[in-house]
Amino acid sequence: MRAVVQRVARAEVAVSGRTVGRIERGLCVLLGVAAADDEAAAARLAGRVARLRVFENEAGKFDRSLLETGGDALVVSQFTLIADTAKGNRPSFAAAAGPEQAEPLYERFCAVLREHGVHVETGVFGARMRVELVNDGPVTIVLDT
Repeated sequence: MRAVVQRVARAEVAVSGRTVGRIERGLCVLLGVAAADDEAAAARLAGRVARLRVFENEAGKFDRSLLETGGDALVVSQFTLIADTAKGNRPSFAAAAGPEQAEPLYERFCAVLREHGVHVETGVFGARMRVELVNDGPVTIVLDT
């Protein structure tokens, strides 16, 4: 499982021109699920995202998490994060989980974030989406399980 986490001033995701998820200050999480992933990996990664200290304290140091700032999370499924680009110019997605496995793990990830007390907005699993965000910093972190 791989998450690209961006600290944002705001973010939203739209499907067919209709906004389906929107947050203000918080984290935009692009989430890729690999075939080798399971519920434990989803829960572990969600906990790491909830506790990731990428918000500044009074001294300007990264010392606060979503939990401490009350920020929101916009979680968008993105199987292309599992791409293998080691050979050639066309990415291989052979290691990505199929939708029947990936969707429940994506939902589990979101549920665990909510269990931590994070307000979570989402895209639509498997849909073609437009994601707009204002990266704050910019701060972008890649997390792998």
